Amino acid sequence: MAVSLRPGPPLRFVTPSMTPSLRRFIHNEASSAAVLLAASVVALIWVNSPWGESYHHLWELPVRIAFGDAVFEMDLHHFVNDAAMAVFFMVIGLEVARETTAGELSDRRIMSVPAIGAIGGLGIPIAIYLIINALFGDGGEAMNGWGIVMSTDTAFVLGVLALFGPHCPDRLRMFLLALAVVDDIGAIAVMAIFYSDDIQIVPLFVMAGIVVLFGVLRWVGYWKLTPYVILTLALWFAAYACGVHPTLAGVVAGLLIPASTPENRSRELVIFGRALIENPSADGVRLANLAANSTVSANERLQTWLHPWSAFAVIPAFGLANAGVELSSETLETALTSPVTIGVMVSLILGNGLGITMFAVGALRSGVGMLPGGVRYGHLVGAALLAGIGFTISLFITDLAFDDESLQDQAKIGILAGSMLAAVIGVWVLRVMGERMPLCSPSGDTAPPELPPLPWTAPAYPRTFGR
Repeated sequence: MAVSLRPGPPLRFVTPSMTPSLRRFIHNEASSAAVLLAASVVALIWVNSPWGESYHHLWELPVRIAFGDAVFEMDLHHFVNDAAMAVFFMVIGLEVARETTAGELSDRRIMSVPAIGAIGGLGIPIAIYLIINALFGDGGEAMNGWGIVMSTDTAFVLGVLALFGPHCPDRLRMFLLALAVVDDIGAIAVMAIFYSDDIQIVPLFVMAGIVVLFGVLRWVGYWKLTPYVILTLALWFAAYACGVHPTLAGVVAGLLIPASTPENRSRELVIFGRALIENPSADGVRLANLAANSTVSANERLQTWLHPWSAFAVIPAFGLANAGVELSSETLETALTSPVTIGVMVSLILGNGLGITMFAVGALRSGVGMLPGGVRYGHLVGAALLAGIGFTISLFITDLAFDDESLQDQAKIGILAGSMLAAVIGVWVLRVMGERMPLCSPSGDTAPPELPPLPWTAPAYPRTFGR
């Protein structure tokens, strides 16, 4: 008799389930990057087709939310960038909190090298962009684009690494994830401080009060998700009214939702599970579910639910809404000599490559930290170049930095070209280094133990073992 892999009684009509390989693909970072890339290509083709006007009309459609006489309205483009992207940033906040609390990045020595490298990846690209636009540009609004070049697209970087990187890239993935975590925190802080204007004091105090409520819930050890979700929505509306970019609410909420592993609740789970088996009832199901949920942190439960929506709905929608650049001959000719386009391209590739490598090597030489086992200096250089893929948040900051549509187009062309070149060069370096210095080697400097002499035979178990 076949045993069902899903809980509950079988249905009269059973639909085909996903194969293990398809399930693995969906959970892989590469799939998210592939969907984002496909959406961006569709946007480019659409806006440069004879139906290009319909692309712009789509994102100008109004989105309204009404509560009685109170009406909240924005166009579809701003809804994606300001509301839906808050989910993406919340997932980043949840990932940061989980990894630094109980994950692989909780080790200070392993975390310090990519963290210091990320500081170089923030500062050096900004300096290169400002120098290029100061020397070859006319100043003005173009100088506001310095924030575009400081971000690393986590989904694209990890996706490219999974698809085209060296064999056994797990330890390199850990390094890049830590790098992207610090990079995202820096980019979000810059957005909140430098790309927000007309700050309203009263909503700002409301935001502070909501953050205090988050802290109170954490302090009392509350583990259910509903209050945290309600506070997150309230924090978003307060941020929107305050003048701070509302996606900041997603990051703050993600960082504040508890990520620590709950105390052992297995005894409670056994009690409620046994009660449900002995006396099946709706109330017993509810109590057993609550007992099961209490064994997992609120952070992990919310991240598990939000991550597929962020990866396969929010991010593709963002790519579709923001990657539409009209590649006319006039636009491309302007971009070829534009300090904005050239500054973005050079900063993403050279700025990240130099900044991350120099600062990370400095941290290693000074003994502040260490690379995860198996990662070598060559891999570090390749990872630094790969971190120049600054797609999602770079496009996001472009709309905040420039009001002039021509400057936006020039910056987006620089982002697309720079990210593509960073991916190609970074993959090439990693593949070359991956062949010479395999990442599959064990951690540490000691050699692996020698194998026992041949012949190898299975161990002989006592006779009583099989009885």
